[in-house]
Amino acid sequence: MRIVTWNINSVRARLDIVEHLIRTHQPDVLCLQETKVMDPDFPRRFFEDLGMPHLAIKGQKSHHGVAIAAKAPFAESYSLDWCGKGDARHIAVKLTTGQTVHNFYVPAGGDEPDPAINDKFAHKLQFLDEMIEWSKKLAEPSILVGDINVAPHPDDVWNHKQLLKVVSHTPVETDKLFTLLDAHQWVDVCREIVPLPEKLYSWWSYRSPDWSNADKGRRLDHVWTSPSLKAAIRGAKVLRDGRGWGEKPSDHAPVVADFEF
Repeated sequence: MRIVTWNINSVRARLDIVEHLIRTHQPDVLCLQETKVMDPDFPRRFFEDLGMPHLAIKGQKSHHGVAIAAKAPFAESYSLDWCGKGDARHIAVKLTTGQTVHNFYVPAGGDEPDPAINDKFAHKLQFLDEMIEWSKKLAEPSILVGDINVAPHPDDVWNHKQLLKVVSHTPVETDKLFTLLDAHQWVDVCREIVPLPEKLYSWWSYRSPDWSNADKGRRLDHVWTSPSLKAAIRGAKVLRDGRGWGEKPSDHAPVVADFEF
């Protein structure tokens, strides 16, 4: 089974590169973040025509939004409300093989890494705290994917020292992410396949027009599994070229993970 996660940064604006991904890399399950579309306007027919007719969507006007498209039917789907805000930041499906896929879009956190003066950063920290408590109670075999908006390791960013005061790599965020990983003993799939200290990124800023050569990336997009699923991992990779697909690419690259269930 191939699972792909991708912050698409508006699904309707980038259907051309979504089609390229599906035709070229053949995901069985595709998890999208920042779909930026209300549920009635989600392009269902597009996914049906590409052989992924089974959809679980949670939309929100103009921002946020998550969706899961699958080739095969899933047993059930649901969404959880985090921080009591009603934001479209989570959607889950239970596969017929028994595993549950959780698709997350964690708040980015704004620019100032101080919760006392930045409500967006306070929201992000609360969101991670709630994920920690949820993970402690999680019993079913699960796969967690999505734009977590934290690059935890020094080798998950282009310059560890320079980014220590930049949101996504501050110590308070990375400490919470490691606590989150420990809460369920989550397995970081990409780092199982591409071990530290090799550099690995999934996001490159729009502010850098020559993003590939500058290579000032961060690994914000993740695939984790419950410890019971570690033996099922068969591969993982960031589709780096995806950051440059189309005339209007996303600033995130797709992340692919392969399993044998």
